Amino acid sequence: MSSVTTKQWLDGKPAEKWNESFIRDGYLVVDNLVDEESVEFYRDIYDRMLSGDIDTSTHRHDLGSHDEPKLATQENVCQIMWPSMYVPQLLEAPIHKRAGEIAKLLLGKDVVFDFDMLISKAGRTDTTVPWHQDEAYWPNMPDKRAVSCWVALDDAHLDNGCMWFVPESHLKSVRPHRPAAPGAHVLMCECSEAEGIAVPIAAGSCTFHHGRTLHYSRGNKTDWMRRAFIVNFRPAAMVQWERDNGFDHGKGESMQLHLQI
Repeated sequence: MSSVTTKQWLDGKPAEKWNESFIRDGYLVVDNLVDEESVEFYRDIYDRMLSGDIDTSTHRHDLGSHDEPKLATQENVCQIMWPSMYVPQLLEAPIHKRAGEIAKLLLGKDVVFDFDMLISKAGRTDTTVPWHQDEAYWPNMPDKRAVSCWVALDDAHLDNGCMWFVPESHLKSVRPHRPAAPGAHVLMCECSEAEGIAVPIAAGSCTFHHGRTLHYSRGNKTDWMRRAFIVNFRPAAMVQWERDNGFDHGKGESMQLHLQI
C-alpha cells in the first residue's frame, strides 16, 4: 500500500476548486484518490467479506431487495455496513484518511468520520439503487452538514452502475420519499435521469456528495463486479448527537468482534 502521507498527497491539489465545485453542484469528482496498489489492498479485504471469509453477516443486507432476486447465490445489491468494525486497520488506511481531509475542506474543520459501508453489484444483477437523498434516511439533526465519499474499486461506468447526481439539488428541500417496494427498507423519490448527470470514474477515483444531493445508480449489466467503498463524514457534534439519540447507522452496541489483518 502507498507510503505517501495524507499531507503529501494533498500538496498541490486544487482544494479551492474542489470547494467551489462542491458548494455549487453538491457533488465533486476526485481522480486517483488511491493508487493501484491501494486498490488491490481494498479489493482483497472486500472480497474476503463478500465470500464470507470475514463474516459480516450481521451487517450484510440486500440494498436491491425491492426487486426480484437475479442470482441464486448473490444479493441484487450487496450492502455491508461498518467494514472498519471488522477490519480496524481500514480506519488508518488511505481512503478514510484522505477522504476525511477532503471532507474538512468541503464542510469545515469540525467534520469527523461517522460511518462506512461497502456496496457491490455482482455481474448480471441489473438492479438499480433508486433515486434518493441520503438525508431522508437520517434523523432530523440540528446541523445537516454531511458528505459521503464513494470510492470505485472497479472502473464504474454506465453499464455497471456508476453514480448519477442532480446538480444543485442539495440547495433545495428533501423530496418526499417512500419505500421502493412494499416492506422494503430501501427508499426512493420521484426523479429521473433527465434531471441528472452520469459520473463514470476509474478504479481508485471517487465522488463526494452532500447528504441532500439526489443520486442513483443503474444496475450492473456486465459480467464483472462493481465494487464501491463509501465513507461518510459530518460534524463531530452531530455524530455525538446521533449516538446520544440511539442512531449509529446499524452498528449495534453488542457488535464488538474485530479481525486484525
